[in-house]
Amino acid sequence: MKANAKKKESFSQTFKKEWMFHVMLLPAMILLLIFAYFPMVGIVISFQDFVPSGGIGQFFHSKWVGFKNFEYIFGMAEFRRVLVNTLVIAIWKIVTLIIFPLILALMLNEVRNKAFKKSVQTLIYIPYFLSWVILGGILIDLLSPTNGILNKIIVALGGEPIYFLGENKYIRGVLIISNVWKEVGYNTVIYLAALVGIDQSLYEASSIDGANRFQQLLHITIPGIMPMILLTTILGLGNVLNAGFDQVLNLYSPITYEKADILDTFVYRIGLRQLQYSVSTAIGLFKSVVSFILISVSFKLATKYANYEIF
Repeated sequence: MKANAKKKESFSQTFKKEWMFHVMLLPAMILLLIFAYFPMVGIVISFQDFVPSGGIGQFFHSKWVGFKNFEYIFGMAEFRRVLVNTLVIAIWKIVTLIIFPLILALMLNEVRNKAFKKSVQTLIYIPYFLSWVILGGILIDLLSPTNGILNKIIVALGGEPIYFLGENKYIRGVLIISNVWKEVGYNTVIYLAALVGIDQSLYEASSIDGANRFQQLLHITIPGIMPMILLTTILGLGNVLNAGFDQVLNLYSPITYEKADILDTFVYRIGLRQLQYSVSTAIGLFKSVVSFILISVSFKLATKYANYEIF
């Protein structure tokens, strides 16, 4: 009893000291409940034959169909194609956003001119703050088959104009490369921060032993940031089904659905345009469950191999 009373008293004392922090968090928690947790009630629709014309009351009176919506989507050839597109695009994005920022960070780390280094960092970081609506418009102009600067260069060199955003064989490459353009600056900063944490005395000792810059890179720099490389790789597993809804929505068209249509855009078309709420909710629930499993696995792997813990 004494132990319990002491524990209770300790909690109240802690709360008295930190109550202002809880009050500061309260608005954010209320918004989170309203916009993130309360809408999860709509998951029920994926197990119903929901008819939107019946109004909100239809949510409580729709016919219960169990897993028929899931059987329907798994039997759709279009769903399987969209799932493959999502996996291919997302995996390529994860891989490129590990390789290119790492190479860029290692190159910038070798630059001794601080003004030049900061200028390059700023230039590559700017696209990260722009929305895909803005970047999508820029890319549409740059890649235009008639007035785009890239196609003008191709024509000037004797080639034929290429419709980058209107041909299935190019659209995935455009999505992946443009994603690198937007995100590479942020990921580069992460690796640069990891490079700063390497003990500089290791470089001094290796120089005395006769190691050149390339040998220092192989034996000091890369091993020094390997935990961060592992961490970003492992945590990237949780985004395997997130191929970038806003990017794809602004850059794809019905002509390129075959190679660019992903789960999120598929749900958007079926749910908001075709009003098949039950089917779109079932697809969304499938994605959420798989993403939850992948995120849980990635956190376990991050704890085991990168010594990184969130909870």
